Amino acid sequence: MDTDHSPLTTIDLDAARELAAQLRVDSIRSSTSAGSGHPTSSMSAADILAVLVGRHLRYDWDRPDADGNDHLIFSKGHASPLLYSVYKAVGVVSDKELMTGYRRFGSRLEGHPTPVLPWVDVATGSLGQGLPDGVGVALAGKYLDRLPYRVWVLCGDSEMAEGSIWEAIDKACYYRLSNLVAIVDVNRLGQRGPTELQWDLGAYARRAEAFGARVLTIDGHDLTQIDEALTTATGGDEDRPTVIFARTIKGRGFSEVEDREGWHGKPFPEDMAARAIAELGGERDLLVRGPLPGAASVPVARPVSTAAPVYSVGDKVATRKAYGDALVALGDRDPRVVALDGEVSNSTYAAEFAEAHPGRFFEMFIAEQQLVAAAVGLGVRHYIPFASTFAAFFTRAYDFIRMAAVSRADIRLVGSHAGVEIGADGPSQMALEDLAMMRAVQGSTVLYPSDATSTVALVDAMAGLRGVGYMRTTRGAYPVLYDGDETFPVGGAKVLRSGPDDAVTLIGAGVTLHQCLAAADRLAEDGVPARVIDLYSVKPVDTETLAAAAAATRGRLVVAEDHHPEGGLGSAVADALLAVRTQPLRLVHLSVREMPGSGTTGELLAAAGIDAAHIESAARALLDEG
Repeated sequence: MDTDHSPLTTIDLDAARELAAQLRVDSIRSSTSAGSGHPTSSMSAADILAVLVGRHLRYDWDRPDADGNDHLIFSKGHASPLLYSVYKAVGVVSDKELMTGYRRFGSRLEGHPTPVLPWVDVATGSLGQGLPDGVGVALAGKYLDRLPYRVWVLCGDSEMAEGSIWEAIDKACYYRLSNLVAIVDVNRLGQRGPTELQWDLGAYARRAEAFGARVLTIDGHDLTQIDEALTTATGGDEDRPTVIFARTIKGRGFSEVEDREGWHGKPFPEDMAARAIAELGGERDLLVRGPLPGAASVPVARPVSTAAPVYSVGDKVATRKAYGDALVALGDRDPRVVALDGEVSNSTYAAEFAEAHPGRFFEMFIAEQQLVAAAVGLGVRHYIPFASTFAAFFTRAYDFIRMAAVSRADIRLVGSHAGVEIGADGPSQMALEDLAMMRAVQGSTVLYPSDATSTVALVDAMAGLRGVGYMRTTRGAYPVLYDGDETFPVGGAKVLRSGPDDAVTLIGAGVTLHQCLAAADRLAEDGVPARVIDLYSVKPVDTETLAAAAAATRGRLVVAEDHHPEGGLGSAVADALLAVRTQPLRLVHLSVREMPGSGTTGELLAAAGIDAAHIESAARALLDEG
């Protein structure tokens, strides 16, 4: 942004007071211009941001990717007018863009911040996410980058009711993240009225202290107190995160709305905006640049030349075990690879990585929201995170997975123990909706290997994927199907059985692929040739291979999956073939349609109608139809 005056650097508190007034005025102007937004939520935190940005945030605004930069995350993302007003004040967004772009179609100044802006690390606006993401960034700073940057997170008091916030404080204390500072804007009012604790800073403080955090309570409009708290948060030898609870007034600076209900998420009409701006002393055009970071570079670790694991055809190996083997080898070759797990690493086999690369493994315990958020935060610092847990438990973190896509984050999620195949544990542990859940994420990749060899290849492929990648692994050990030199491109499929006279196509993945092979053997005994497809890439799906099979077998397809009928393999196949409309389909979809219980794998596959016998029967029924 071109300016006709020099920026103020490391401003004094008098200048910070003027900056705070400018931030309030610009928050009002931008939201009134847009006809929507959250000016009062922005006004309550303006003093805090003025002192932080002008005196404590070490940031080179012209080099947002500089390794030494502090990180500023607005967990209360609805206060975007304040954040964008900060960007104007530091000279990276023009007044024209602020006034004509905010919340407009095609603008980068979206209603809630996203990394479309180079100064935004993660998308926020779904409350309770910014602080958990900040934990991931702080983990990278302390344990991987080993750089002195700080992670500053502005939280709202309403989101302190979210369990994810307390997961974040807990893990920040466990990992002694002294480089993480959470500032809670306690303005008393939420969307529909008072918050749970209102201005009871003592209650907030006791809760955070119970987790082990250093806690400071201040008047969030007293610039001296703010400055002293920020100084304390970054000084001394405290080896723990700091949480600052700042008592503020919603709508501060405009007497008509201060601490009044009914103004959350409402811009001021033009006449009110004019009165507010006048009460705040009018428009200002301060240009402020706070302290710069010191020169910094991330230490470069040397990769180790390690070949990918190889398995012999016919050996029985669980794909979850192959995941652990593959991740260790990948971590040897690429020092940017990191792993996280949710206290089930002895089952997901992420424990192998933890043993081989203990400095790059982070245990998140039973905190799946923090598990995904930490992966997102580590990705902000350009690491390649793999996060694993039981597939069913990712449902708890789905909003974080969805928001990871909004953040343009590159993360890899691995869910084990999926489907009725797991056996006696019963339905509480059986992921039967995970493929649908992950397929619905914008830009996601969904993989479901059926043997150890394909698992290894797909783990390597996941490392280079953009966006949210998901792999479903299987609990039981099944025969290795492929030689080590086979390739498994994302978006592909493997045809395991085929011939010129194929009468029907059987499609499966994971455990059901092995059932399809057994069904094909039974059909072959009666002279019925069946094509068998390993649909290891569920999204993107191999439409060409599916269309060729449909054409060869006169549209006769049997899809079998260890998943609910909605959104899994069957949906992927139907969506792909309906899009190309090559010929009429006669598709039978076998899936888990009733609530399962406990039992052996064989009993449960049969009860769900997805074992070899049911696949064979479905194929014969199609053939009987002609």
